[in-house]
Amino acid sequence: MKALDSTKVSPLSSTREALGGDCFVRVRKRDLERLSTEVMQLREFLPKVINRDFIDCLHKARSLETLKEQSQQEQQQLKQECLHLRSRLEALQAECQKEREEKMVLREQLWESREQLQQQAEFCTGLGAASCTLLWSASRREEAVRDILADGKLEPFLKVAGQTLESFVKSLDEEEKPQQNYSSHEHQFVLALAGIITNLAAVASGRDFISSSAHILLDTLMQLLGLMKPGVFPKLKVLMLMALYNVSISVNGLTYISESPALLPLICTLLKDRDSEVCLQALRLLQSLLVEGKVVEQLTPDLLSSLPIGRIRQLTSSRHATLRQTAQEALEDLERLTNSQNAAREKEQ
Repeated sequence: MKALDSTKVSPLSSTREALGGDCFVRVRKRDLERLSTEVMQLREFLPKVINRDFIDCLHKARSLETLKEQSQQEQQQLKQECLHLRSRLEALQAECQKEREEKMVLREQLWESREQLQQQAEFCTGLGAASCTLLWSASRREEAVRDILADGKLEPFLKVAGQTLESFVKSLDEEEKPQQNYSSHEHQFVLALAGIITNLAAVASGRDFISSSAHILLDTLMQLLGLMKPGVFPKLKVLMLMALYNVSISVNGLTYISESPALLPLICTLLKDRDSEVCLQALRLLQSLLVEGKVVEQLTPDLLSSLPIGRIRQLTSSRHATLRQTAQEALEDLERLTNSQNAAREKEQ
């Protein structure tokens, strides 16, 4: 039997002296040779396997691993942000739904308020129409007008009346039919206001008060008559023209309204209206201007040239007897005025 070749080594010792020295292990020679052979092979082939490309791949793999970890962290962070945004979205949706419900409640309340306001407006308009109609009827008596003047509240009343008439006329529908039946509370209300002003101006004391203390009202009446289209609400036009005519009976009133540059164009426009009563009151106002000599002198340069003489002659053939007679009288007044002007020119020559 062949003896085994071996390398003898001293046994491992756990004593303090052996810890610092070399350690030996008993290994078979054949195993040692095999190990040596493998080591030599590894030394030969390892440089061929582990080259720069392998190291680069290893570095790339480590970089990819790092990127993967970063991506996982970012994904986790994005997931958290997504959850946070979702919770905020749900909260905002709940808040939006709450606001929507509140808005619906407010809208219903607004509708109810509008209905209540409309009812109150209709009630106030009806009350105003009834009250002013009673006052209109009462103001036909001269004693009532004196009592109104003595109370000291006429000036603010006339101011409110002028503002109300202005607001109403400016709110008239542009497409309002000329033959419309004006029977609502609102129409009756403004008619009563205009009627009260007319009756106040029909009394000497009321006429003097309006002529001296209600110039804004007179300007408003002339302005509104110019704004109203032909054929629209003729009753209101007639009452306002009657008020201006009554004021013109006073010298102060006639002097003030004749100074308005819009007066003659207004009369010319109203004479072309389709309503006979409007034309009648416009002619009466014109006659009032022709009576006062100072006013005629002031208006003479534009009076004869601006007046629609042809229209006045046409009105002399009207079926309305009073209008026909008034138009004839106006033509006679204009003819006398023309003759007097011609005579004055002849004297000057």
